[in-house]
Amino acid sequence: MTRRVVITGIGLVSPLGNSASQLWDALAQEKTGIAELTSIPTASLPTPFGAEAREFTGSIEEFGPLEKTLSRNIKKNLRVMCREIQMGVAVAQLCINDAGLKLDSIDRDRLGVLYGSDYMLTLPGEFALGVRKCLDAQGHFDFTKWADEGLPAVEPLWLLKYLPNLPAAHVAIFNELRGPNNSLTSREASSNLAVFEAYHTIVRGHADRMLAGATGTRIHPARSVHVAMQETLAEGSDPATLSRPFDRARTGQVLGEGAACILLEELASAEARGAKIIGEIIGGGSSIVASRQSEPDEKTAIANVLKQSLQSAKLKPAEVGHIHAHGLSDVRLDRLESQGIAAALGADKDRVPVTAAKSYFGNLGAASGLIEAIASTLALENGSLFPIQSLTELDPECPIRPAKKGDRAGSTCINLSVTPQGQASGIVIRRWAS
Repeated sequence: MTRRVVITGIGLVSPLGNSASQLWDALAQEKTGIAELTSIPTASLPTPFGAEAREFTGSIEEFGPLEKTLSRNIKKNLRVMCREIQMGVAVAQLCINDAGLKLDSIDRDRLGVLYGSDYMLTLPGEFALGVRKCLDAQGHFDFTKWADEGLPAVEPLWLLKYLPNLPAAHVAIFNELRGPNNSLTSREASSNLAVFEAYHTIVRGHADRMLAGATGTRIHPARSVHVAMQETLAEGSDPATLSRPFDRARTGQVLGEGAACILLEELASAEARGAKIIGEIIGGGSSIVASRQSEPDEKTAIANVLKQSLQSAKLKPAEVGHIHAHGLSDVRLDRLESQGIAAALGADKDRVPVTAAKSYFGNLGAASGLIEAIASTLALENGSLFPIQSLTELDPECPIRPAKKGDRAGSTCINLSVTPQGQASGIVIRRWAS
């Protein structure tokens, strides 16, 4: 008999607040999380706007209620965590608390951690003192001085702040969790991949519970410049209308940051402890498609993931309540994604509503997919579906049925993500009917 896997806890840090209730209230009221950036210089960027997780400062109080020893251990280690890792650890603790999970009452060998993340970039300031020690009288950098004078001035533990496997490692160490532990770094596809692998870990019987999380950012002194050079950022003077997936007038993506974590439990284990069940994972998929010249084919990858997701969840296209698209607001990618969705849904493409929470908070990197999945889970729970913000005229090359105000969320949703390299991922979530 196949083990069923349910969601029993949520922790998040986002531009729309640091709790599920804050996120849902903002979406229901169609509030934007996009505003003028305050944490990085924007003079070299084509836009001064982005979606910062402004309520998260890294203070230990923002990690939720913590036992004294745990609080002291986390606080002591914050100095060797970059912002992405801090957010990743915080959402796990918030999730454990939200789930009402008493760790002393369960088998910690059967609780694992699986996180998705981006590659993590060092802040330029980490090397500032070392660089200064290598400047000559004219202020030019002398490479011959770096080994003897520059490198010794760099903080010895600086690399520990930026290792993408450390969110999962820290969470496991702080909470003494001895179950399966893994980290996936597949850019925006990471969230769904992490959740689906955590789901399979439970289905395989290797764990009874898994903390599935993701953390990411596009707001960073170096990362933001990389994105601006390699991808297209939205331009305009009104932050509320910058991110407009599938709209004819869209101009590009919006930078954002965030993290999220959900507790997945085998159904019998969740019921045995009287957990509140929020939703159920019933399927998913993964596909990467590119030419021999490494040119991505996002349309085919998205279509593959949707077909896999339908098959694994034993659903017909007509049974899908809604699709949560990647919806980057990129001219090219939106067109290809929508065409992939249409190809997989066939005759039902004009019936299944498609939403995109990036219209509210932009691209949160590796965390986007999980926060979007949480948004859809809340929509399933509440019954109503949030519309795509600022979509005033659907691009005729985007053959989807965009979600409108008043649409019902249905009983199932498929959450999609895709990277610029053609890696797509998806998970299927079913509303829990108690």
